[in-house]
Amino acid sequence: MTGDVPQPRLLEIDDLALGYGEGDVVEGITFALSEGDIGCLLGPSGCGKSTILRALAGFLPISAGEIRLRTQVISKPGRTTPPEKRRIGMVFQDYALFPHLSVADNIGFGLKGMGSRDRRKKVDELLELIQLQAAKNTFPHELSGGQQQRIALARALAPEPTIVLLDEPFSNLDADLRRRLSVDVRSILKTLGIGAILVTHDQNEAFAMCDQVAVLREGRLQQWDTPYHLYHEPANRFVAGFVGQGGFVPGTAAAADSVHTELGLIKGEAPHGWPEGKQLDVLIRPDDVVHDRHSQLRPEVINRTFAGRAINYQLKVSDATILETQFRSHLDFDLGEKVPVRIDAEHLIAFEPEDR
Repeated sequence: MTGDVPQPRLLEIDDLALGYGEGDVVEGITFALSEGDIGCLLGPSGCGKSTILRALAGFLPISAGEIRLRTQVISKPGRTTPPEKRRIGMVFQDYALFPHLSVADNIGFGLKGMGSRDRRKKVDELLELIQLQAAKNTFPHELSGGQQQRIALARALAPEPTIVLLDEPFSNLDADLRRRLSVDVRSILKTLGIGAILVTHDQNEAFAMCDQVAVLREGRLQQWDTPYHLYHEPANRFVAGFVGQGGFVPGTAAAADSVHTELGLIKGEAPHGWPEGKQLDVLIRPDDVVHDRHSQLRPEVINRTFAGRAINYQLKVSDATILETQFRSHLDFDLGEKVPVRIDAEHLIAFEPEDR
């Protein structure tokens, strides 16, 4: 039985370092993106996401390492291919559309070397792809923020770039529109087979759009992986805490795949395993907390938020341990009520304590 054929590399970043003025703010960054995949630079403000994106675009020189696009070196110390020669599309958070040009002219702006007939055909194809055919002759200010961002994407795609860089493209939009547009943009890129790198601090956005995610902290890469593995197999405590909700509960390893805690014996699939007696902090995600009317574990409801189809709860086990969970909305518990739950941690995530 043959395995999946690996996709050719689109983008390779090898031991990248760069900064502004004296000293590097980003260093040791290494990852690779396959053709047609969408990658993400995810992390808190100031972690180096936008700095790396500027280096990919050719706006910043690098002090160490290499950036390769389809095996061609586009950045290394002392040599930076100019942005206009990289065949890279850019989509910014403020759309950067030309207010005096129609939608069609904005999309076709980068196609000046193309004949007028071919240019019109290309613009019409992109308008159909972003489902804004009726807006062809309107101006940007006449459209919503989501529509303007679609046009900005179409303009970036028009010259058929090798890769598209998206710099927090949905940050000016409301939460519901952000969710819908991120799914739509992923669909458009996948339809065309064009790879992309997204910069965001929003993990929901990253998970909805991207095939691979780089979690960054203070200019260092913490983990480059699929959203699934980031959530279920985080490389360290920072990734575990940053990706997804939840909290840590202290415990002691009872075996390679189980830990004694005040919640009882927690057992699950452990990627690495621990020696018996090892002091650990176990990560409990909201989806690890399951309602079970037969359970003797009955924490107290200290906070609840109704969210339509579900209710988010904070459950107090002790002064030191608060659980977060989400139940279907028909499981309706009042503040102060004791709720029977059990811990079902299929993926058992635990790390050595930081201060114990």
